[in-house]
Amino acid sequence: MARPARGQDVLENTQKLLAKATAAAELRTLQAVVFPLAYGMSTQETARAIGRSPRWVTRARNTFISDSDTLKKTSAPIRNRAYMTMDEEEAFLAPFFEDARRGGIVVASVIHNALEQHLGHRVALATAYNLLQRHNWRKLAPDKRNVKADIQAQEEWKKNSLNASRTSRKSGTALGPSG
Repeated sequence: MARPARGQDVLENTQKLLAKATAAAELRTLQAVVFPLAYGMSTQETARAIGRSPRWVTRARNTFISDSDTLKKTSAPIRNRAYMTMDEEEAFLAPFFEDARRGGIVVASVIHNALEQHLGHRVALATAYNLLQRHNWRKLAPDKRNVKADIQAQEEWKKNSLNASRTSRKSGTALGPSG
């Protein structure tokens, strides 16, 4: 027989927090505490119900109960190798984005050069692209055709090049069905 679940003293507060949970991670942690206590579910049943492993359920329950029944808020993702904070990045990119709002073009190589000058050392070009991606900018695809292209000259070339490609290089005669 399994031993009874511990944590009856935090059950009432946990149920209140469960009603106010907004994130999926919070919800699962609170369910890992409430299900065994309120509904008598085993660790395996609880894990199956919330879609986590039994080990995760046990760890979440023990952490929640030992940390005086409060949820730890998840922080922003850790950026251990970041050159600047998000606020500093926004301030750095502000002039470039202001130019873009006025109709200018944001060029990654220009931002890359400015970033290297700002940091005082060389960085990879991918760093500039990652910086732009973090701030919801994306690389736009070029136009399908050149704006200055002469369509008529292209069509004429297609017609003439088709005939030229059908002639034999050795004999100079046109290739076609033998007859």
